[in-house]
Amino acid sequence: MSGRLTTHVLDTARGRPAAGLRIELFRIEGNNRQRIGEFVTNDDGRVSEPILAPPDFLPGIYELVFHVGDYQKSVSTADENPRFLDLVPIRFGLSEAEHYHVPLLLAPFGYSTYRGS
Repeated sequence: MSGRLTTHVLDTARGRPAAGLRIELFRIEGNNRQRIGEFVTNDDGRVSEPILAPPDFLPGIYELVFHVGDYQKSVSTADENPRFLDLVPIRFGLSEAEHYHVPLLLAPFGYSTYRGS
């Protein structure tokens, strides 16, 4: 099996997928942070294709940045100034040529993630 990285976002406060949420992907090497992709979730809260797949899938440290503040504003979540959550970065390591799934469970004042399948 070739390595690949996928994600999806669930809006737990609204009980539905988080459609239209912008996500950036970075590769981390030492003190360097290189942006390698930008994606937007579909109606199912997923990015339609793997966000990292061969030949670009390499072991290393990566970071997904979820633009949750913009999303919450778009779905009319109460407007705070500043928002409690605006950007949610999740930094993780890929060590094997496997399927890594990094979902985000989102609410206005909290979030969780895990290595999914």
